[in-house]
Amino acid sequence: MSEHANAFVQHLQSLALRDRGAIAALRRSLAFAPGTYPPAYPAVERFAAQGEDREAARRALYLCAGLFALHPAHASGRALATGLGETLIRRDSPSIEKRFIALLGADPDALADHLRQAISLLAADGVGLDYVLLLADLRDLLDPWNEERRDRARQRWARAFYRVAAHEHASEPGTDAADDQS
Repeated sequence: MSEHANAFVQHLQSLALRDRGAIAALRRSLAFAPGTYPPAYPAVERFAAQGEDREAARRALYLCAGLFALHPAHASGRALATGLGETLIRRDSPSIEKRFIALLGADPDALADHLRQAISLLAADGVGLDYVLLLADLRDLLDPWNEERRDRARQRWARAFYRVAAHEHASEPGTDAADDQS
C-alpha cells in the first residue's frame, strides 16, 4: 500500500484518540456526498492536496474518513469483504449476503450508503477492517470513468467474502472437506 494511504489512516487513528470533534464531523459527513461537508475539510483536505489530483481519489479519502469515524477499528490485513463474510457466518443471516450483493452492484453515487450499512454491521459485531485496503478499493470504486477498475475491485471483494463462507462450509461436520481432514 502507498505511504500516502498509510499516513492518512495513521492520521485518522490519531484523531480518534485526541480529537472527538473532528471524528464527529467526519461521521456527520457521511450524510453528504463525499468531500462536500465543509466541517470535514480540516481533517482530510491536506491529504487530498498531497495525493492524486483526481476527484475519485479525493472522494475516496472523504468516504474512507467518514467510515473510519463510524467504526474506528483498524485491523491490518482484514479486508472489508472478509469481515462481512465473518459476520455472515457468525450471524447466519441471509440478509447479510443480500446486502453484500447490493454493495457489489452499487454505482459510485450509491456506494456510500451501502458502505455505511456494511460498516455498521461490522461495528455491531466488533469486527475491524483495514482502512488502507478500503481506501485503495474506494479509489477504484468511485471512479465513474473506469469500469474495469471497478469490476476488479468488486471481484476482489466477492472472492474474499465467498472464500470465508467456503472455508466455514468446508469445516462444518458432515462435509467432504471436514471428513477428509479427520
